[in-house]
Amino acid sequence: MPISVPTYTVDDLDRFPDDGNRYELLDGVLLVSPSPGMPHQVVTARLVALLSERLRPWPDLLVTSPGVIALRPRTKLEPDLLVCRAPETGLRWEAVRERFLAVDVASPATGIYDRDFKRPAYLEIGVHEVWRVDADDRVILVSRPREAPDRPFRDQLHWSPPGLGQAFVIDIEPLFRGLE
Repeated sequence: MPISVPTYTVDDLDRFPDDGNRYELLDGVLLVSPSPGMPHQVVTARLVALLSERLRPWPDLLVTSPGVIALRPRTKLEPDLLVCRAPETGLRWEAVRERFLAVDVASPATGIYDRDFKRPAYLEIGVHEVWRVDADDRVILVSRPREAPDRPFRDQLHWSPPGLGQAFVIDIEPLFRGLE
């Protein structure tokens, strides 16, 4: 007997109760992950602060945590951090058209989803760059369209958002300081 996997829409997901878990959809398939731990949140907060400061001269670029990539009716992903251009038609996730960076900070519960499902989905959707941050290994794995996935960076990462004409140097070690 074939096994039937239920599928959902973004509207279905919006009706789920808030129970502390993160619920995402990828082509109608439900992805569930528990609330993140403290190391995850510390690294995410440090990245948000760093990128917000670096992008301050461009007020039309937003750094959000978490972010939402909503493509109705069947996809809604929540990267831990999203850098996007502010939509012209008001601040609604569905109105965002340009996504520069999606970042997921790895945890034991989300590693496979992040690597095998979300990373390729972000790139297919049109996100310019995807970072998977691994606090245990103290590395940022970078994926870009038309490049080999998961290029590791351990010391510094040079990030060049399209159209800004500027590269930013990200020192990686300070992101993980004190997380031993």
